Amino acid sequence: MIRGLGCRIMTTIATEIVKEHLKNEHLAGALSPEKKAEYVASIKEQLKQNNAVLVAHYYTEPEIQALAEETGGCVSDSLEMARFGRDHPAEMLIVAGVKFMGETAKILSPEKRVLMPELEATCSLDIGCPADDFSDFCDQHPDHEVVVYANTSAAVKARADWVVTSSIALDVVDHLAAEGKKVIWAPDKHLGSYVQRETGVEMLMWDGACIVHEEFKAKGILDLKAFHPNAAVLVHPESPASVVDIADFVGSTTQIINAAIDMDNSTFIVATDRGIFYKLQQLAPNKTFLEAPTAGNGAACRSCAHCPWMAMNELEGIAKVFKRSDVEIFVDEGVRVKAMKPLTRMLDFAQSLKLGVKGNA
Repeated sequence: MIRGLGCRIMTTIATEIVKEHLKNEHLAGALSPEKKAEYVASIKEQLKQNNAVLVAHYYTEPEIQALAEETGGCVSDSLEMARFGRDHPAEMLIVAGVKFMGETAKILSPEKRVLMPELEATCSLDIGCPADDFSDFCDQHPDHEVVVYANTSAAVKARADWVVTSSIALDVVDHLAAEGKKVIWAPDKHLGSYVQRETGVEMLMWDGACIVHEEFKAKGILDLKAFHPNAAVLVHPESPASVVDIADFVGSTTQIINAAIDMDNSTFIVATDRGIFYKLQQLAPNKTFLEAPTAGNGAACRSCAHCPWMAMNELEGIAKVFKRSDVEIFVDEGVRVKAMKPLTRMLDFAQSLKLGVKGNA
């Protein structure tokens, strides 16, 4: 399936954003310890005053993940962040992540205020799958079951029959294949290809990609592995097929963390956003984790695997979020109700399989 010109332009813009971020990342000024402590103290106090809780994604900066845990919040994937927020008694959710994560939280918790430190923090998968274009495409193939990844807008979720995370995608699509269903998959073409190869389902695929995971190179990983021959390669399935093919384990963020804990290897090469290293090092402190390279060769391999939009979540922004009027997430009620249906279908399906539904995004 070939997307329209508008989608390609947006993806090109997203790619340029990440390239510019990676080029200038070393220029970013770090907060002084005094300023950092000031922001942390302010956030803690404001969370209490506003009956709010901080939920953070695995890919945010380590100090933000640590603060979320320290204040009784949550560090997880997007769906678990939203479920935690729904079940927490707080009246306000502060979501450190990207915009679709805030929308997912609002879908599950319409009665709560959902604030984000930066509404411009988005995702290439989200912006590369505009709701109107995607809906038009689905309308052209009414005999297909529409399955969308969690890394999409509320409006795209509302058009779907199923919403899936990377950890349950195989089970859901395998179930649909067994029923003889044909599938429209969106938006990540690499994850879609992986699911198609594993399940054999007849699939029409949206042409989207994560601009971070797409940067991983199989040759670079193999070169690095030559220096660490006993290292296991852990890969997120948003990565290109050539990278998935050399993996010792392929799975969602949560599955990667669990694999690192459970596997006997003492060293791992990790092909996903480096924000996950906070949790990996916290839960497996006696193991060594190496960033899968995105550039260079051999001993000169280097990695720049960090989402520039996730990097927009900063302590300063979180400290100021309570007093800003332009950082609240709103989801149209009609869209929210429609989006709840495929989300609920996934959760019910997972419960029937007795699976924990955790994914990437």
